[in-house]
Amino acid sequence: MLKGTSARVVSFPFYAKTAFILIGIFVFLTMLFIGKSIIIPLLFGFIFSILFTTVVEFLVKRKFSRLLAIIITVFSAVALGVIVAIWLGSRANLLIDALPLLQQKFDQLQAQVVPWITEHLGIKGSKLNGWINDARHDLMDLSAQKIGTTLKTVMNASVILFLLPVYIFLMLYYQPIMLDFIHRVVGKEHERNLGSVLVQMQSILKGYFAGLLIELVIVAVLNSIGLLALGIQFAILIGILGAVLNMIPYIGGMIQLLISMTVALLTKDDPMYAVYVALVFFVIQIIDNNFLMPKIVGSKVRINALVAIVVVIAGGAFWGIAGMFLAIPITAILKVIFDHIEELKPWGLLLGDTMPPMVKIKLPRKKKPVPEPS
Repeated sequence: MLKGTSARVVSFPFYAKTAFILIGIFVFLTMLFIGKSIIIPLLFGFIFSILFTTVVEFLVKRKFSRLLAIIITVFSAVALGVIVAIWLGSRANLLIDALPLLQQKFDQLQAQVVPWITEHLGIKGSKLNGWINDARHDLMDLSAQKIGTTLKTVMNASVILFLLPVYIFLMLYYQPIMLDFIHRVVGKEHERNLGSVLVQMQSILKGYFAGLLIELVIVAVLNSIGLLALGIQFAILIGILGAVLNMIPYIGGMIQLLISMTVALLTKDDPMYAVYVALVFFVIQIIDNNFLMPKIVGSKVRINALVAIVVVIAGGAFWGIAGMFLAIPITAILKVIFDHIEELKPWGLLLGDTMPPMVKIKLPRKKKPVPEPS
């Protein structure tokens, strides 16, 4: 800067600042949506690399070299995932083989339900049957048209599943470089806060996913026992699928209930079994929502219910099912960061579940006019 000159501070009006902020948010969200095929595997790799750090450190303490410890950890995780996928695939084949019988059962159920609706609701049976048949026909046509899209989706998912172990391995291997980079960028004056953020981030993710795994096993067992007691076909497969869907907060439980009631309607002669299934899942949801979720999972994250619902729906809109799974842990990480930056602490309070005392809004009192001296 030349001597004798002073920097001129440009002040923008409020509406201009608001416009810049909204444009920035729009550009950021657009980049997230466009780059989801790159961002999603990286985020999963980042989260799993943090979770697997404990296993790697445990093996290193047992005199394994760091490289060998990483290889053992990643290979064990991949092997376990393949075994579970093969088992679920074998169970799913039984459901696929039963599809013709389920379709036949659906035809019988339609023949029973349509006359009842016609009698009690006054809707003509011909119209109702036409609506149902048109919907089934459109669904079949849609399926035929979407074969190419489905194959492309499967190929993309296969690429992601192949890349994920590679990302996890490389992130674990280059973890010292990334940590040193973060320390250099933040600077020594913020080193203490950075250490606190990293420790809390790791603790929250470990606690959240450990609790989620425990909840998954318990809910899967309860689902399977309840469905087996009712004699529902594919009880174990539906129980496990329901437990996996239940990991999606607030939305997964509704999806698993619809799937289970539909299977009960199609595999049982008495429609009341669908009601029995609903009662079983209602009891399980009470146990899950009042004990398992708050005690095992929710206590690790400390995010309020409103924020959780919004971020799960937004994650699904942007990144599909993967976004729903990633929404809660990413929000938990952001909350930790916000809580350690003075300017962002109000946002951390907004995301959290700590209830402050109610603030009473009072209007300022009008000042009495001072009488003029006579």
